[in-house]
Amino acid sequence: MPRHNDDLAAEAEGAVVEASQHHTLKYHLLGPSLTKPGQDGVDQSKVSEIIYNASKGSKYFTNEENKDKSLTGKIDRILSKKRELQRLEAQGGLKNELKAANTCIEELEYARDLSQTIVHVDCDAFYAAVEELDRPELKEVPFAVGMGVLTTCNYHARKFGCRSGMAGFVADKLCPGLIHLPLNFEKYTAKAREVRAVLQLYDPRFESASMDEAYLNITSYCTAHSLTPEDCVSQLRAQVFEAAKITISAGIAANAKLAKICSNKNKPNGQFLLPSNRPEIIAFMRDLPTRKVNGIGRVFERELDAIGVKTCGDIYAQRMYLSRLFGDKAFQFLMGVYLGLGRTDVRPVEEVERKSVGTESTFHDMSDPKELREKLRWTAEELEKDLKRTEYKGRTLVLKIKLHTYEVFSRQVQPPKAVGTAEELYRYAAPMLAKLERESPGMKLRLMGLRCTHLVSTKKGEVDFFGRARRTSRQGSEEAKGRDGIEVDEEGWQKWPAADIDDDFEDAAKQEREEERDELERLSQQHEEDQEQEPPPSAQQPASKYDPDGAPSDYRRYGNGFAWRSILEEEAAVAKAAENEAKNAEPRIQTWDCPICSAPQAAEERTFNEHIDGCLSRRTIKEIVSNADDDAVSSNTAKGVLKAAPSSTAKRKRGRPAGKGGGGQEPERKKAFFA
Repeated sequence: MPRHNDDLAAEAEGAVVEASQHHTLKYHLLGPSLTKPGQDGVDQSKVSEIIYNASKGSKYFTNEENKDKSLTGKIDRILSKKRELQRLEAQGGLKNELKAANTCIEELEYARDLSQTIVHVDCDAFYAAVEELDRPELKEVPFAVGMGVLTTCNYHARKFGCRSGMAGFVADKLCPGLIHLPLNFEKYTAKAREVRAVLQLYDPRFESASMDEAYLNITSYCTAHSLTPEDCVSQLRAQVFEAAKITISAGIAANAKLAKICSNKNKPNGQFLLPSNRPEIIAFMRDLPTRKVNGIGRVFERELDAIGVKTCGDIYAQRMYLSRLFGDKAFQFLMGVYLGLGRTDVRPVEEVERKSVGTESTFHDMSDPKELREKLRWTAEELEKDLKRTEYKGRTLVLKIKLHTYEVFSRQVQPPKAVGTAEELYRYAAPMLAKLERESPGMKLRLMGLRCTHLVSTKKGEVDFFGRARRTSRQGSEEAKGRDGIEVDEEGWQKWPAADIDDDFEDAAKQEREEERDELERLSQQHEEDQEQEPPPSAQQPASKYDPDGAPSDYRRYGNGFAWRSILEEEAAVAKAAENEAKNAEPRIQTWDCPICSAPQAAEERTFNEHIDGCLSRRTIKEIVSNADDDAVSSNTAKGVLKAAPSSTAKRKRGRPAGKGGGGQEPERKKAFFA
């Protein structure tokens, strides 16, 4: 039976829509590491096609497809809202928005700091570089570190399109014969310590951003050693190579945001300086793609691209729309990006005030209510350990879950008091889990996490005159604000002050990468199960350690910025404990007590004798002075010089000499300074 023309037209239209939609999906599937160095000459359309075909039909693909549809719908609403704003602008509206944007730019410009020199250093293909030290033959062949998901790969592999954050079986399709090595974080952390030992020479308060990157403020070092920033960084890089035998790349700029961007400009084993003057900074940002900015991930990049913001310079032309389209927080962030502003405060990450303390784990699909509650109790116990280690309690508790369909949900509750024990955490988290079960009957979970926000410190501080613990200004202001004053966003997460906006966006982008890695890990596992065959010879190596639930615990512990802070905190605590133990274990210095003054002296014969001689000399002088005083008193008494003191001081008029009615006063005798 011949098909109707209308049916054929509808089918063709559907195919066009699907092709258009899957065009954005293919770009989405390229992953968060699209801008990694070494990818410039790669045909990304070919890479996206391979990823698309390799993952099609999987749960991961379905979830990414749903997220892409959701994002497409959101962008349609944003464009519709922008058209309405443009209509209002044509009618003479949006004057207040334009004025507010210009005022914001003026205020931000006024706060620009060009006095500091900030450096961002990044080890080149760090895990791969460390492996090459043990196996030099790998330097000339493409290889990657990581089994299920690549954590890094050398520059030979990157020429084929392989990169960090890519599923291993996809990388094998791009680069047949790719060698896979298992993770060995003990080896990487040892090498990272060697690098950090050199960085500390240039800035003792440098900030570790992850295992293989850090921020330094070299302003003082350059001044003290009469070095230009470029010469200083060249010297630093050479010293790192000499000490650790690996290369690093560096970006030099007026703030941390610009330094981070610059460190990718001349990789590998290079450096890039952005002069610290406003015209050159504005020119540098004008043509910079938005995706190059730390804090702008795949989702935000696509939203900005839809309204015509492809480069950071495009932000200015859209400034009157941004707050109405994305909110005040995103507006302020984007204004700072356009101007090339960033923080200059570089300090050890352990000293940065925490916003939250949390823990989560992935596992095989789980739906049994009893098992879910056992998992929740285990998660509460793990969070209790982290809260004790960091010395915090939380006044807001957040439960996060991920379904087997990769959908993520979160719920939060504000207990009547700050919570920190496993029993308290479980007691307030269990009702949230029950509510989610009622909302999604028969749900299957593959991830569960708990997080405490609105933190209260439990550190033992100083006490005031009345024995009460002194509180920091933040603690006082938080308590004064009260539980009902906590601001939350649409998803129920706590809002933070404007000063932390950059950190919020950077953390969100980092979280996006982490979730992508977790999902690709599950996709890789599913692929291996579907293949039901022996792994390729390149993968016939010991697998990395996994926890009982199947999550790569070593990666979660060492391989991301969130966990890296905990590692540094633990290292600092261990070092401090060892220092205290060494102090307590130090042998007491032997002393001898001086027979003259009874003061303890070092048990060394020569210095002890010298001290006794000095004491004897002082004692002789005192005796001479004392005898002289006694002789003077006796002589004066014999001559009748001394008079009896008046019986009452009231009879004596102060300030008048004795001959004018005053009682008179014998001036106090001055004693010798050595008496």
